Amino acid sequence: MRSVRPKIIIRKRRKSSQVRRMLFKRLIFVSIVIFSFISFFQIFKGNSNINPQKLTTLISPSTSPSKYEYNDENKWPPLAMKGGDPYIRALMRTISASESNYSQPYHVVYTGKTVSDLSHHPDWCITIVSGPNKGNCSTAAGRYQMLTNTWFTMAKRYHPKRGWFMFWESYSFEPKYQDAVVHGWLSDRKYWKADIPGLLRKEKLDRVLRLLSGTWTSLGYGIETNSMSRHLPTVYQQFLAEELSLSGNDFQKNQENFLIVEYFPKDVDNGVVEKALRTLDYQLILLPTVVVDLPTNSIWFGSEVNIEAVKLVAETLINSGVEIKAIRPFRKTAVFSDLLIQVGADPEIKNRPSLSLEEIRNQSNFTRGDRFDQAANIKYQ
Repeated sequence: MRSVRPKIIIRKRRKSSQVRRMLFKRLIFVSIVIFSFISFFQIFKGNSNINPQKLTTLISPSTSPSKYEYNDENKWPPLAMKGGDPYIRALMRTISASESNYSQPYHVVYTGKTVSDLSHHPDWCITIVSGPNKGNCSTAAGRYQMLTNTWFTMAKRYHPKRGWFMFWESYSFEPKYQDAVVHGWLSDRKYWKADIPGLLRKEKLDRVLRLLSGTWTSLGYGIETNSMSRHLPTVYQQFLAEELSLSGNDFQKNQENFLIVEYFPKDVDNGVVEKALRTLDYQLILLPTVVVDLPTNSIWFGSEVNIEAVKLVAETLINSGVEIKAIRPFRKTAVFSDLLIQVGADPEIKNRPSLSLEEIRNQSNFTRGDRFDQAANIKYQ
């Protein structure tokens, strides 16, 4: 029987230049990981606590704001955000009157101190000294006293302008963006499982304040009512009169501008769809995506949405290079969808021909079962 010699494997030696290049790449990678890790905790975690000495160094150089009195003639500054639903705007100012009743509400943090840098949420964790949460710390900041986690969660859905730091999205905390995020949040019927804009128009403020008191605890039904809580119905009526007066006839003529557009972003869209939708005057909400590997191809809309608004969304997307293959109303079982347009992808119609601008412009209505509704089983995402 022949003996079998073990096979000798000869490894080719790398050149010294290749070794240096490989080590250099690894060094860069490790450096990026370490720097990103540190940045993550600096931006998103903040400080576990802020002692009095550090707090003093962070305070805005301007004089500390004085709290408004209920009868102060110049109380409650207007919103920084332009436009929007006057009923929601009045509600936002009412929340602010209870939560951040100071002369610089957008800059205020828990305890009434102010911050000068609004490029991002301050994320100051300040110890609570009284009340039911005594001993814990609060990161509440801004006109709506939003906690850090709440801000990032809601900004991801409603912020009109995203930024990037390393590998993470960042969101400016500037006044107009605080307003825009809260306006989108309060307008989101699906989130609250209630039609807040509709309830306000039906003069159901008590129901709305009760609904929101779990989030803003000073609204009269929460665990931390304050001296302003009992005045809020009166304050709201004053704000509503002001906001309706400011909007004038424009509000009555352009109520369709207060509808909501929901979009399910995905990488295959390359940012084109979101960019196009942000050119419109409608409130845009970004939702978690289910179908990630199929480009946007469909539009759904609610029963109270003006058909011209549907056409405008479709034309805007098509002009941006998006291939729209179906436009259809929601099924009757869709919840809180009367003033809603949804933009997403339907796998059932991925092989169907795209609709043309001419077809859409010449259509007087879109119904289920017509040539614009090319799928029998609809699952929007």
